[in-house]
Amino acid sequence: MPALTVTEARERAAGLTVRSAEIAFDLTGGETTFGVVSTLRFAATTQASWVDVKPARLISVVLNGQSLDVAALDDGRFPLSGLQAENELVVSAELKYSVDGEGLQRSVDAADGRVYTYGMSSLESAPRYFPCFDQPDLKTPYTISVKCPEDWVVMGNGAATQTGPGEWRLAETKPLSTYFVTLVAGPYHQIRSEHDGIPLGLACRQSLQESLERDAEDLFRTTGEAFDEYHRMFRQRYPFGEYWQVFVPDFNLGAMENPGCVTFADHLVFRGQATEAERSTRARIVVHEMAHMWFGDLVTMRWWNDMWLNESFAEYMAHRVSEDATSYDDNWTDFAFVRKWWGLQTDQSSSTHPVAPDSLKDARQSLDDFDGISYAKGAAVLKQLAKYLGDEVFLKGVNAHLEAHEYGNADLHEFIAKLTEAGAKDLDTWSDQWLRTSGLDTITVERTATGVVLHRRSPDSSRRLHKLSVGGYDETGAGSIVDVVLDQDTVEVALGNDYAVIVPDANDDTWAKIRLDATSLANLSDVLPKITDGTTRAVIWNAIRDATLNAELDPRQALDLFLTTLQHEDSDIAVGSLVRWIEERVLGSYVEYDEYRGPVADALGNKLASTEPGSSLQLITARGFIATTDDAALLKSWLDGSGAPAGLVIDADLRWSLVLRLVQLNAFGAAEIDAELARDTSTEGVNHAARCRAALPDGKEAAWTRIMTDPAIGVKELLAAAEGFWHPGQAALTAPYVGRFFTDIAQTTEIRSGMVVGLTVQRIAPRYAVDAGLIVPAQALVTDETVGPAIRRQTANFLDDLRRAVEVRRTYG
Repeated sequence: MPALTVTEARERAAGLTVRSAEIAFDLTGGETTFGVVSTLRFAATTQASWVDVKPARLISVVLNGQSLDVAALDDGRFPLSGLQAENELVVSAELKYSVDGEGLQRSVDAADGRVYTYGMSSLESAPRYFPCFDQPDLKTPYTISVKCPEDWVVMGNGAATQTGPGEWRLAETKPLSTYFVTLVAGPYHQIRSEHDGIPLGLACRQSLQESLERDAEDLFRTTGEAFDEYHRMFRQRYPFGEYWQVFVPDFNLGAMENPGCVTFADHLVFRGQATEAERSTRARIVVHEMAHMWFGDLVTMRWWNDMWLNESFAEYMAHRVSEDATSYDDNWTDFAFVRKWWGLQTDQSSSTHPVAPDSLKDARQSLDDFDGISYAKGAAVLKQLAKYLGDEVFLKGVNAHLEAHEYGNADLHEFIAKLTEAGAKDLDTWSDQWLRTSGLDTITVERTATGVVLHRRSPDSSRRLHKLSVGGYDETGAGSIVDVVLDQDTVEVALGNDYAVIVPDANDDTWAKIRLDATSLANLSDVLPKITDGTTRAVIWNAIRDATLNAELDPRQALDLFLTTLQHEDSDIAVGSLVRWIEERVLGSYVEYDEYRGPVADALGNKLASTEPGSSLQLITARGFIATTDDAALLKSWLDGSGAPAGLVIDADLRWSLVLRLVQLNAFGAAEIDAELARDTSTEGVNHAARCRAALPDGKEAAWTRIMTDPAIGVKELLAAAEGFWHPGQAALTAPYVGRFFTDIAQTTEIRSGMVVGLTVQRIAPRYAVDAGLIVPAQALVTDETVGPAIRRQTANFLDDLRRAVEVRRTYG
């Protein structure tokens, strides 16, 4: 089916004004399809247009009382001609439930057989479950009615009222874009509360009831704290009535900002132990989606090239508000270690793009730009802008923007105009430098005979201005911070040259590649553990990781730094981020897995022995140890309860981590996986089992076939199988599948669509196969325009990683 282009969208928006949408759903039919009737009222200044619908069966189309031939449907578009000044269109259709997390998703909970549905409309998905004019700048009020099984409850963008047994009606909404219309229906467990006059609700599957009840106080508290802070900053109060947060199965994102009814992936309901970093991350996701109620929902971008106005703003606000107003700390440390590291890698990839690109991709291609640029880089740039302008000007401009375009659409130029009216100066230059260009400057430090000099190296002619701090740290870790404006390629810093470690951008204020001088690198193993500021440690580690990525630092030197400083690291954020980097990028990619796995496991084991029992640090360290140790007997003793460290709860999820590692070590087989699944019959257990079965030596072919050809597999089970397939300790076993990736992956767009396509490629590309001979087939796949854009984009990212790994090994052996 063709993707909507910006030219088509602009032409349709110029000719149509949508007055209202009434959608009637009938969910009482079979397991594969449901019925829907859309009544769309709209004005027209054009004679012809089209409505979007992707049905299993189009039953009828009636325009202004006249029945039209349903055979006119062409690739998801039904043509409309003879339009009048005011029109009523009634479309009746039978549509398919989805299993890929978009459209109207239908999932069966393995724990009890209950059925749950929810709508996901983002980008191209709305016409998969209701006929509509699907583009972000054709907003309209929605009224929804639902027929469903009598034991179900219904939620959505408007307040839900039960009008009879199995019959519900959602109140008319404010004007909404199609991409954040939602419907949630099923036997969900609900919890209600209220804050400052706003009705609040939480919901989840019945099998997660106990876990959600346990977390409800924390979730409601965070929601209330964030509402208070947003109401302090924004003159417009939350405008969409009730505020439901629904945790749904088989969700392919973290969350979706549907006004009045935000949907979250239900792994965010923690059924077992969770680290403080994971709880903090969940809180930021909550706060991120709340920011969208203003930036994204109240005011929406005109086209997807300005999605950064949604995502960058929400990402920035999530960290700012969480730090300033919630009970969770170290939010900017997490941003530096996790989100910024993601964005730094993306900005050095072949698929990088400006935060606010001029290129106008179609709706399907735009899906690929939900990445580390639109989230992390955009948030970092907005953080920098807010600091530069000050809150008085920044928030005055933001509020003027919201008031000027409420319930409508806007673009970058209109946002910049309101900031300028509020008192901002020279924002066109700032916008050109930070929003309209891609790539990063490199900032290096040099010790001279008389002091310290910073150097700026730019990949283009933009010559970005950096306002940053430079920290000097002595042998005890004590620091001295000076502020610097880097507006030239070389700037002197008012800092002595005798510090053991000198860190450019010590407070993580700008967006750049940071490089440490040789003296600082030599002193890091002694000084880094003594630097108390977690964000500064993150800046240092990002410099180390990035230098390793670019073959400027021997990965063995980076690994040695990890091994020597791990014992002193007290942040579960840092340990989690660094262990993931070691597992995903270093072991088996930059260095030989068998040679360096042991020292990593030993370091984690030593740290585990000294961490506080029951702490977040103990849990995150234990996970890393499980993933790297080869002591099968010890892992079995943890499973049977005889040898686990004091204070470490071996809950269901940790048990599955142990089973997975034992499978990878060839100490467990299919029988043990089946036994664990009999113990944990939940949907989560099914997904864990899929990951473990994909790791079996004799399970590879079955897993590969499911990943590449099974249209019915659920999102989470699919991704779990892909995650379990490759492991650097199974290189010989998986070698026959390396070439098959390039021949088999393209066909997956025939059975799946939307975000799950790219998510699958991320996981099933042969990331541990460091072979220069793979560059040619990877390039061929990337340049093949018959292949879906998400596959090409993610294969390009794989190719970038492959080239880097090849270069690292070529440089350092």
